Amino acid sequence: MQSTPPRKLVLGSTSVYRRELLERLRLPFSVAAPHVDETPLPGEAPEALARRLALAKARAVAEQHPEAIVIGSDQVADLQGQPLGKPGTHERAIAQLQAMRGQTVIFQTAVAVVCLASGFVQEDLAAVKVQFRDLSDTEIEHYLQAEKPYDCAGSAKSEGLGISLLDAIDNDDPTALVGLPLIRTCRMLRAAGLNLLGTPA
Repeated sequence: MQSTPPRKLVLGSTSVYRRELLERLRLPFSVAAPHVDETPLPGEAPEALARRLALAKARAVAEQHPEAIVIGSDQVADLQGQPLGKPGTHERAIAQLQAMRGQTVIFQTAVAVVCLASGFVQEDLAAVKVQFRDLSDTEIEHYLQAEKPYDCAGSAKSEGLGISLLDAIDNDDPTALVGLPLIRTCRMLRAAGLNLLGTPA
């Protein structure tokens, strides 16, 4: 009896950070851009925004790859209920880091897994509590010139020099702060029917 071939895996993200994280699972996958408007809705909380965008990205790519298992993810930095996205420019990055110095920021990292063919839909959220040091303007400028994290929510790369900006990180899914919570992702991929370690899902 011929076994059914495994479904293809697609990462619905153009983020190099998420691609590098997913590569840790040693699964073949392709990458597709989700083309989703990331503008927050009026009054939308950071957690709700991250969840909505992760699912919207997964669904958008799944429409193009209905037989595949699709991963969507989104991260929003939550500063006292206010969403902080990717700064995009040096000036915005300075303003973000100045606002976050001495503060506890929650990085809301959502992940969704969708397969239209099987009707599978799951999403989850990893909240990472980050305590920023009371940074000086000189430290902020030096860091931004060194790492240029303008494509990162919250203007810092914890996996690089950005770790020096922090006093503490509190989370239960260690890769979430980088952009993709792999413990939760693995859980959902198994539930979707993917074989991760040579044993039945």
